[in-house]
Amino acid sequence: MMSFAIDYKEALKELTSDMSNGLRRFELEESEWKLAADITEYLKDGTLFFSRDSPNLQKVIPAMDKIDHYFTTCLKNESLNVAIRAAIISAKSTLNKYYELTDHAEVYRIAMVLDPRYKLRYFQKAGWDDEWIQTSRQLVQEELKRSYWYFLPLPCGDSDSDCEYSDTNVEGSEVTQMTAVS
Repeated sequence: MMSFAIDYKEALKELTSDMSNGLRRFELEESEWKLAADITEYLKDGTLFFSRDSPNLQKVIPAMDKIDHYFTTCLKNESLNVAIRAAIISAKSTLNKYYELTDHAEVYRIAMVLDPRYKLRYFQKAGWDDEWIQTSRQLVQEELKRSYWYFLPLPCGDSDSDCEYSDTNVEGSEVTQMTAVS
């Protein structure tokens, strides 16, 4: 919608400048047209990022945070035209709807915690709630136990002689698992 408005900028300027049609309050100043073009370009970059053949899962939340920060910064300008402000609020609302969906998909948090560039530091620096950060840590630990239990050492005793080794077939692959001798 915004790109349409920018493409038809001259026609919209003429339409909103005509006092007889009652659209004068929607008339944009040149600085607002520039902001609309900047926002459109910014969102285009975001759309291209999320439309890649293989976007990195762990980059989704930081990208959404960056877009949200951009919108929040734009909205601090109280002199914005009502139409621009409404467009930004609408876009921010849509972004937040999708952002909330990432809370229900554990894979986003797990991917970020496992990524060496982010780990839990990203959430801490972003000022996320400690409870949410601890939940993310727990999700990774639980997934590790659930999916990779056969690589985790089992308590055997004080020496290796207290343990016995056996081959166990796990989902079609053989693994060596150490178990305690009773």
